Amino acid sequence: MKKTAYYTIYEDLRTRIEEGKYTKGDKLPSKRTTASLYHVSLVTVEHALELLLEEGYIVSRERSGYEVIYEPDSFFSVGNEENMHQSHSVEKDEESFPYSVLARAMRKVLSEYDEELLNRRENTGCYELREAIARYLGRSRDLFVSPDQIVIGAGAEYLYTLIPVLLGRKKIYGLEDPGYAKIGLIYRSMGIHVDPLKMGENGIESTELERTDARILHVTPFHSYPTGVTADKEKRKEYIQWADEKKAIIVEDDFESEFAPDIRQEHTLFSMEPDHTVLYLNTFTRTIASAIRIGYMVLPESLTDRYMRYLSYRACTVSTFDQLTVAELLNSGAFERHLHKVRNLRKNHQ
Repeated sequence: MKKTAYYTIYEDLRTRIEEGKYTKGDKLPSKRTTASLYHVSLVTVEHALELLLEEGYIVSRERSGYEVIYEPDSFFSVGNEENMHQSHSVEKDEESFPYSVLARAMRKVLSEYDEELLNRRENTGCYELREAIARYLGRSRDLFVSPDQIVIGAGAEYLYTLIPVLLGRKKIYGLEDPGYAKIGLIYRSMGIHVDPLKMGENGIESTELERTDARILHVTPFHSYPTGVTADKEKRKEYIQWADEKKAIIVEDDFESEFAPDIRQEHTLFSMEPDHTVLYLNTFTRTIASAIRIGYMVLPESLTDRYMRYLSYRACTVSTFDQLTVAELLNSGAFERHLHKVRNLRKNHQ
């Protein structure tokens, strides 16, 4: 399988750090220098650096660039106590959501809702946000659902913990291999039997789908991490057919799909089979800001009653203020204007 350019850069830099060519405290070359060395765009370099940031190899210093924090003997406890108490500002770039727009939405919410922001709201999330998400999905993804099918939670990782309770802990869960490591870590921590399914150039290999006994398939059809693979329409049809034949459920993790060059051509698995086989996940962490820990899960109608039986007692893990702020960004059109801008930037950098 051919590696994407950003993943090649990520691997090269990671190897240099692990081998001690860059040690703790060293500055990495600037993004422009790295882009020139590898003959790629700035966006490609930024994706590679994001992986190193997420995995704790480097940290972003304001007006200073990227600094190595990796220590071989304590890699899994990223940084030391001194690092934990320092304030690190992520470099601004052209793809960042405009702070002024976010601040304006926050002021409007404070003005309109006043002390109501202190009241507890629905356990599945504020109705205003669930309704705004339902409208957004309909007009942008041809994904038509009711607010009652949507559950709000504090990011994708929290929502992952709900899935075994909803779908069952005794079933085998098929995961992309390689895939986003935290998905497997969370499922295994809950006692789930995980079956890694080898990735090909277009998604999970057909032979792997044939051999697995999994009855839950967790996939990221758009830009799978860390391979960068995007499943085309034929592979997505294969996933749906597999689920139908196996009487299985697909968990569609649609992270970052909003940045696809033509979002309407990236058919969601949910829109291809909305009745009973697909559960849809997405977040605003990448599209708005990493501090906005809001994710949402869209249930097929066949699972809404089950959710209410087994999980409706759980209070929503996101503040009312944050939820209403995101609802305002969706309803005002600010969110989609930002996505349109980023998509155009990426087209121009290709």
